[in-house]
Amino acid sequence: MNRRTALIAPFLFATPALAQRAAAPAAPALSDRDRADLTRIEAYLNALTTLRARFLQIAQNGAAAEGTAWIWRPGRMRFEYDPPEPLLLVADGGQFLMYDRELRAPTTLLVSRTPLGILLRREVRLSGDVTVAGLERSGGFLRVTVFRTSEPNEGRLTLVFNPDPLELRQWAVTDAQRRETRVTLSRIETGLRFPAGLFQFNDPRFFEPGGFGLPQGG
Repeated sequence: MNRRTALIAPFLFATPALAQRAAAPAAPALSDRDRADLTRIEAYLNALTTLRARFLQIAQNGAAAEGTAWIWRPGRMRFEYDPPEPLLLVADGGQFLMYDRELRAPTTLLVSRTPLGILLRREVRLSGDVTVAGLERSGGFLRVTVFRTSEPNEGRLTLVFNPDPLELRQWAVTDAQRRETRVTLSRIETGLRFPAGLFQFNDPRFFEPGGFGLPQGG
């Protein structure tokens, strides 16, 4: 896996080589405490409208990058990597755009086919079409691992929270080959107002550094 492929891994689950289907593994039994924590997590995510944070991303092969993330639920997200990394990732209108500024090559896919699509839903529910594969409390953090029930081969998404008060601090994507990529958030701000243009990619100015009056890197 090359550096850029490793860096976009958190936004992709399935690959053609993993297209074969397998039966979904059985979900583990949940205690009353587990179910209470899952209810808290759902409530927290559904109350989260906007978030801006710095991120540090580390891939299985050691590739690392930093940048600024914006989330505007439901449905919108922007990940802008600090130079010299040329990647830009934007979700809006049900599509995820991945753009390489050096190659000037965009790639799009459905948000619903990405791991973070679970977070961008209008209503987050950790049941039904989302299966909880595990819930762990260790090191002062609460971790919940999920996958799309109908697509167990896509991979798994682990969300890591500070438990009290509940706050999303990290997520990790593990693909079907058990390669993991972690994204850790810092300098988290919520409840902000963002310009709609931040999440649009149909204007050529969007692809230029500093577009829409934003300083590069946040």
